[in-house]
Amino acid sequence: MWGTHRSSYYNTPNSHPTSLNAMATLQNKTVVVVGGSSGIGFAVALASLQSLASLVIIASSNKSRVEDAVARLKAHKLPGKVRGEVLDAKNSEAVKVFASGLGLVDHIVWTSGDVPEAHGGGLPFSNVDSVEEGQGIFTVRFWGPFILAKHAKFHPGGSLTLTSGLAGQRPFPGAPLGSSVTTALGGLTRGLAVDLAPVRVNLVCPGLIDTELIEKMFGEQGDNVVEAFNGKTLLKRVGKPSECAEAYIFLMK
Repeated sequence: MWGTHRSSYYNTPNSHPTSLNAMATLQNKTVVVVGGSSGIGFAVALASLQSLASLVIIASSNKSRVEDAVARLKAHKLPGKVRGEVLDAKNSEAVKVFASGLGLVDHIVWTSGDVPEAHGGGLPFSNVDSVEEGQGIFTVRFWGPFILAKHAKFHPGGSLTLTSGLAGQRPFPGAPLGSSVTTALGGLTRGLAVDLAPVRVNLVCPGLIDTELIEKMFGEQGDNVVEAFNGKTLLKRVGKPSECAEAYIFLMK
């Protein structure tokens, strides 16, 4: 299909190099990254600026981290503008207000996820004894993008890209809830793709990526987890945020 589309483009008398450049970049596009103050989200924000996005808006729950991330993005002195927003993704009303206040945008990426602090170096999911406790992990990762998708407005050609995780594909002991929420995001993505069409909705499922989340999830055992993971992969290493960001850029384009 790409070959057919490509031929028709070059056979169009009014085609110009600038039009091709716009197709190959995010030129004149507004990109929103929820969770953009660190990790994969920050890498996506930076890659969007490198792809000539005219405006990148990052949102996260911690004001100081947002301000620091904005400063780091601006330090690259790329052409696009950068703006930071403080968003408590646990608060559905706050997500609704945030989405409605954006106005028309081109692309939204959701990488934000609330990860429980490590308890004694292990994941606490197996200690959950009530629905109320278990529901917490779904608040940011599942319900956050659900509410945002309902109230966001996109320019033609726009996209929404969500983020899953390795636990849904290769569950590990002690993390049934982590596996559940990442798996549920697959169904959410398919459903939103139908309801938001022609806005494109996709889901990126990263493997283990070298971000701050490793320490937050596994505590002092983080290095051991990475070492064990490295031994089981063909590349013999974990991924880098900048590498993972390329998947989001591809889906936006």
